[in-house]
Amino acid sequence: MKAFTVHQGIVAPLDRANVDTDMIIPKQFLKSIKRTGFGPNLFDELRYLDEGQPGQDCSQRPLNESFVLNQARYLDTSILLARQNFGCGSSREHAPWALDDFGIRCVIAPSFAEIFYNNCFKNGLLPITLSEEQVEQLFALVESNEGYQLTVDLERQIVVLEDGQEMSFTVDEFRSDCLLKGLDDIGLTLQESDAIKAFEQKHIDAQPWLFN
Repeated sequence: MKAFTVHQGIVAPLDRANVDTDMIIPKQFLKSIKRTGFGPNLFDELRYLDEGQPGQDCSQRPLNESFVLNQARYLDTSILLARQNFGCGSSREHAPWALDDFGIRCVIAPSFAEIFYNNCFKNGLLPITLSEEQVEQLFALVESNEGYQLTVDLERQIVVLEDGQEMSFTVDEFRSDCLLKGLDDIGLTLQESDAIKAFEQKHIDAQPWLFN
């Protein structure tokens, strides 16, 4: 899993509340359990004018030019700004996979659905909760300044605006530590690989007949 320490990037404003996981990555694209390849279908129903199908070449599909991520000023975005209750709906882990594959490293919103929030940390994506007032301020800045960038410092738990203003956020110590080190559940387990091997060997020595 990719570690998250300090990230600076262009911000795109997704001015919608209650964006559910089916909007983030529609159900017809959930047939793969690989964590890559979902980026072209991120927000599929919003990005394209036709109905997408698995395996379709998205480069040939008609774009919805009014959708924020299709606008030239936001093509290189890596920070998504959203409204309340982002990631609601089903628990599909494909949602953070699609965001990550597209190039989004951080999502800022007033609130997140709990399962989506947890899944983000397991996949190298940082969800940041700020107040409604702070999010509204960021929407105004991003929409009025082309190429607006934020700097996100996870260790210090601050978002730094272009004028130097800082907005603090909170991430619990365990999640922060895992993301800073790039450790998902498997990575955490592998940290104990020596103890696991020792236990397995002890089990083999005590009951060798089970392994014949």
